[in-house]
Amino acid sequence: MSGEFVTRPDFTRADAGIVKVSTWDVGTPERQRQAVEAIREAWASREWPHPGLLSYSVGAGEDGRTLLHYSQWSDEKSHQDFVRTGRDDRNADIDAAVPGIERLGPHTYELYRSSSPGGSDTREPGCVVTVDVEFEGADRARQRDWVDSVFEALGTDPAPAPGGIAGHFHVSTDGTRVLNYAEWVSAQAHIDALAASGNGVGSPTPQWERVQSYPGVTGGGVHRYIPALGLRPTVPAR
Repeated sequence: MSGEFVTRPDFTRADAGIVKVSTWDVGTPERQRQAVEAIREAWASREWPHPGLLSYSVGAGEDGRTLLHYSQWSDEKSHQDFVRTGRDDRNADIDAAVPGIERLGPHTYELYRSSSPGGSDTREPGCVVTVDVEFEGADRARQRDWVDSVFEALGTDPAPAPGGIAGHFHVSTDGTRVLNYAEWVSAQAHIDALAASGNGVGSPTPQWERVQSYPGVTGGGVHRYIPALGLRPTVPAR
């Protein structure tokens, strides 16, 4: 089984039990470009490593030094099998091309809710914005309540940002984090949305105020990435 290139993950697939998200720091824009090409070559030159890996996407950080890795898996066992048998040879090739990569993560998530169910907004994303939210202690109910609060704020916003395509909200399996993998038409559209409101991308409403002042939030961050590479296993012709 081989792989094929795709433009984005399929967030509607029901067989994606978990998602792994990690970041690589490669240092410079040139090394960032070299790392993407090294990843492309390392994966294109081999068979698809495991049937439980459903997709693998890479985004290039606008900071010129980071790479976002987003992969959908059928379950944790599939990922562990890949770590034991399929990861090291790929990473060895990448490290030979771009030595000294700092690998951060991964964190393990489950997709909880998406703001564009079934891909109802068909615009192609030119930018991925990750919104990380960290909580004090593990509490799975709190994770979901925070996400539900965001959806209430989105649904009552009188002037939603026009450049937003979809937000895919993930909850970490350890109960401590939420990740919004947000698709935008462009990085500039996200920049404009932040400038318009002055405090996040939402309008100044009580619902957004509740999100922004939610108790128990201890940290997080917002980062923009340009989609650089997407892969999934090739479906055999019938």
